Amino acid sequence: MKSILSFLLLLPFFTSAQKPVDKLNIPGPIIIGKKAHTLVWTAHPAADLYKQEYITAGDNLNKFKTMVLIEVSLGNFSLKDVVTAKMDELKKMKETNPLINYEVFQKNGEYLLDFLLSANSADGKTREIVERNVYRYKTFTDKSLKKGIMLFGVSTRSYGNDIDNFLKSLKTAKPALLNEVAQFTIPVVTVFN
Repeated sequence: MKSILSFLLLLPFFTSAQKPVDKLNIPGPIIIGKKAHTLVWTAHPAADLYKQEYITAGDNLNKFKTMVLIEVSLGNFSLKDVVTAKMDELKKMKETNPLINYEVFQKNGEYLLDFLLSANSADGKTREIVERNVYRYKTFTDKSLKKGIMLFGVSTRSYGNDIDNFLKSLKTAKPALLNEVAQFTIPVVTVFN
């Protein structure tokens, strides 16, 4: 159950400036939006969970504009249950934050979840961050026959005064990222312990 819950993390965090150790044999770069995203952070927080995050050159780890993330959870999980748990979390958050919304699509045994989040200032008067995520969930079997669930996601963010323009641009730019993530050839994963 811990592995399923790990897929529910909303905003990535960075704990180390050390060179990341690629544990999935997909160091990058990963090309999204015609931009190269390189591996900047990895974690192996549990025996069955691996996380890797990629950003563009010159982007800031703590204030990125675009991030590619890959998470692998080993085990025999129901893909539908993982996606349903994420949607339940978003529904709960929407009770106190009306900006949050999502759409889910299913095709060829995979799920695509497109959702919007926001974080307010400490006093709650202004939005500090708006984040759009497109998550693609799929099952996998690696070369050594380890099975699990993979999350391939792209997060785009806007901060402060740029938020209004970011939200306006979603009206026209929304399908492009959704289609790119849906059609992306996800790298073959080999899990290293």
